[in-house]
Amino acid sequence: MRHFDFTPLYKTTVGFDRLASLFDELSVNESNSPTYPPYNIERINDDEYRISMAVAGFTDDELNIEIEGNALSISGQKVAKDEEIEYLHRGIATRNFERKFELDDYVVVSGAGLENGLLHIALKREVPEAKKPRSIPIKVQDKKDEKLITA
Repeated sequence: MRHFDFTPLYKTTVGFDRLASLFDELSVNESNSPTYPPYNIERINDDEYRISMAVAGFTDDELNIEIEGNALSISGQKVAKDEEIEYLHRGIATRNFERKFELDDYVVVSGAGLENGLLHIALKREVPEAKKPRSIPIKVQDKKDEKLITA
């Protein structure tokens, strides 16, 4: 397991104190992460993303998408059928699964769709106006007795 020392980073940043713990969690979870079902994460533009997951054999009723806080959870529960099928070769995996993704702040799920065995989940970053960058005007002091900063 790799461990990084982020102490120098704390001198130049404010509010990133949980960064080290996130990297530690990633290194631990990376070795234990499931590989089924396979997925892609695409960047559509600066504020839009899409997760595409291969869920062949699952219907929309057997798939579940939930968000709790910043955690996106996608699960599939295959409904057992009463029919007994004798497979000569079974290469299409239809086992139950659960995948979790940690979403960044202000990223919301804007939609989901199932098409040709792929589950597409659309994500969008919606930063509130109060959190967007803004310009602060600089006032120049004309007289010695005026205050520079006004509320």
